[in-house]
Amino acid sequence: METENQLDKFGKFLVENLRDKGIRNAERLLKDEFKAPALLNLQADLSELSEDQKELVKKTVIISIDAAIHDFLFALQEKADFENDIQILVDGQNIVDLSDGIHGEAYSDEGWYAKYSKYPEGS
Repeated sequence: METENQLDKFGKFLVENLRDKGIRNAERLLKDEFKAPALLNLQADLSELSEDQKELVKKTVIISIDAAIHDFLFALQEKADFENDIQILVDGQNIVDLSDGIHGEAYSDEGWYAKYSKYPEGS
């Protein structure tokens, strides 16, 4: 049970602070909510898209973020299996050692996305 708690603690942190914030940022760009001068041209271009096109952009962002998270976690798994020179510790435990495949923890009805994300998998 302790292992699940440490893995879930990391998963919740990853989902809330990387996945959901990235998706929310894309939503805000698509809704023209930013006032930063560096973003105004991008938001102007995005505002010309139809609602269907905006939804496609959002799905593309979600798929891209999820792929990056998967690849990052897979790289951590590979490091742990070989050099073990890069580790993420939660409560003093290497999270990769607590999982039989850290890159798969986010998926399924019991995964991190289902448990912690405001954006369901595939939305």
